[in-house]
Amino acid sequence: MTYENLDAKLINALLGDGRASLRSLAEELDVSVTTVSNHLRDLEDDGVIEGYTPRVNYDAIGYDVTAILQLKVEGSALPDVTEILREQKQMISVYEVTGDYDVIAIGKFPDTDGMNEQIKTLLTDEHIRESNTSVVLNAAVENKQFELDIDPDE
Repeated sequence: MTYENLDAKLINALLGDGRASLRSLAEELDVSVTTVSNHLRDLEDDGVIEGYTPRVNYDAIGYDVTAILQLKVEGSALPDVTEILREQKQMISVYEVTGDYDVIAIGKFPDTDGMNEQIKTLLTDEHIRESNTSVVLNAAVENKQFELDIDPDE
């Protein structure tokens, strides 16, 4: 029994089935349930695994408008603007970025009217100097996760 790459193998197994039991993970990885439990706890404690949540298809429940907001923000107000965006439930991703814009936010909305209203409210913030909004026509890939590389010789 080897523990080489065990954490990566455990993560990959959970990516395949986030609801897998400790017993099934132990069988798949050919280690004890205690070993899986200990490694899983360490991965959680170290912040590698941040939680377990369902992957929701927002389109299927009526949130079929995805908007990408690009914002130029006054430098000192960047933390405040990102916090405002983080607190809006429909913003699923908020990034501080380099380039022409300072913030990129991705939101899910039930319709363009709701999107427009929320964006207009956001743009009343005096610290937002410029904005550009794109509406996604088709999501080729969304919420994709990838398995970790494992050295087959280890």
